[in-house]
Amino acid sequence: MRIPSEVRDQLALRFRVLFPHLNERQQRLALAAEARLLGHDGVRAVARAAGVSETTVRKGVFELEGGEDPLPDGRVRRDGGGRKSAEELDRLLVPALLALVEPDERGDPMSPLRWTTKSLRSLAGELTRQGHAASAPTVGRLLRENGFSLQANAKTLEGAQHSDRDAQFRYINDQVKDHQAEGEPVVSVDTKKKEVVGEFKNAGRQWRPAGEPVRVDVHDFPGDALGKALPYGIYDLAADTGWVNVGTDHDTAAFAVESIGRWWNGQGRLDYPQARRLLITADAGGSNGYRTRAFKTELAAFAARTGLAVTVCHMPPGTSKWNKVEHRLFSAITMNWRGRPLNSHEVVVQSIAATTTRTGLTVHAELDTGTYPTGVKVSDAELNAVPVTGHAFHGEWNYTVHPHPASPAGHTRPTPGPAAVFDRGALSHPVLTGMTCTALTELTETLTPGWQALQKQDPATRRDGGTRRRAPGSGRNAKLDLADRVLATVLQQDLALPPTVLAHLFDVSKDTIRHTTSEIRRLMDQHAHTSQPPAAHLSTLAGLLVHATAHGATLTTKTKPTC
Repeated sequence: MRIPSEVRDQLALRFRVLFPHLNERQQRLALAAEARLLGHDGVRAVARAAGVSETTVRKGVFELEGGEDPLPDGRVRRDGGGRKSAEELDRLLVPALLALVEPDERGDPMSPLRWTTKSLRSLAGELTRQGHAASAPTVGRLLRENGFSLQANAKTLEGAQHSDRDAQFRYINDQVKDHQAEGEPVVSVDTKKKEVVGEFKNAGRQWRPAGEPVRVDVHDFPGDALGKALPYGIYDLAADTGWVNVGTDHDTAAFAVESIGRWWNGQGRLDYPQARRLLITADAGGSNGYRTRAFKTELAAFAARTGLAVTVCHMPPGTSKWNKVEHRLFSAITMNWRGRPLNSHEVVVQSIAATTTRTGLTVHAELDTGTYPTGVKVSDAELNAVPVTGHAFHGEWNYTVHPHPASPAGHTRPTPGPAAVFDRGALSHPVLTGMTCTALTELTETLTPGWQALQKQDPATRRDGGTRRRAPGSGRNAKLDLADRVLATVLQQDLALPPTVLAHLFDVSKDTIRHTTSEIRRLMDQHAHTSQPPAAHLSTLAGLLVHATAHGATLTTKTKPTC
């Protein structure tokens, strides 16, 4: 029996309305029901009306007549049903994809996508060019199944990790606890990222009327800026307060210490009227780095003005983001002015001053229009005049700058200079050598035979075994005898004194000190003499004088020895 065209049209309309709401199995069953109602030739008529194959309709009829139960878990197809996945059809698809996204690990530095963005579309296009047909959604699914996800760069690399990094953090923590326990101020300092002032885009977003964003310049050319802002922050750990000095010139050591001075005069001395010490935690580099000579000389002037003993503990190299000022002050400032153009210095200062947190942070900010020229040199003599004492643990990172002490009446303190030749007996004080006078004398006697044998050799013979070029006893007389040489070496080992300071103490050249200490250390090694770790790290002559005075030793010039 032929099915009328009107019936086929009604079927087609019914299928178009119902099918979007049915899954694959439900569609087959609906087609089968209509085919059974139509009887003979119903399968063909239903297939043409629905636009499917007759096989699909017959399969639905078999399922309907067989009374099969619905598949578990709402499944539409049985296991293994449907089209095979792309990776099943092409076993080399996944390895080819992984070779594109991991060129370094897979040993393919010349991958076509090595220097381009690995988007799903570009990955799919490259796979297709290699003969592995795959769409962008398929690539995304395969990447997720193989443990990949969209990732941004993570700032975690800190360079080479120093072996004493963790020990330095513990040392800083102990210093902070010690100062805070005595009610002394502890501050964390650093310079925030330099900001250009002008109608420039600032990262972040803020709520505004829809369609009315703040208009800023298309280009961020520094030449179009109205100036620059250098926020130097001082964060008080105990009070949870910040002081920011916004400079407009250069980030130099003078600017850093000037900022600390402004904080002390404006807030620090009011919060800590009985303070005698100040602890500063700072980065290892920059304007307040431990290698910056000007930072120490400026701190010496600050200590002299305020009468404070200023202790500085630097963060280990490569750990600047661990400084408290970074994540307790600067991060809050960045969040406060996000999405706001910094179009004037007033906006910068007022935005910083308005910064607060739910934990109670308050910030004071002021503008510093002073000039701080770069390229200022600090001579060795100026550095030696700084009254700084290195701590026993990493004296280069941890040191105290003392205020200039008043000289006692009737006593003139030796002043560092070319004319000051220090008495050997004063230098051999146990406080400085870490040894009693008797032990120092015994060490000298022990090394005497070896040193005398060494002196019978000409320098050329010592190096390469050649013949002597001078008769024994000829040549210039040595300025240092064995006792002086042993004393210089012991001082270097116990106080970590550099050759420049030892050369000044013994009135010889730095090269002589280097040669002498190297020679004595070899003799000590031959006699199995082991030295203790340095009791202090002193880098300047002035620091040595302060250290000696603080421990009851007086360095004099050319007096009768005590040993």
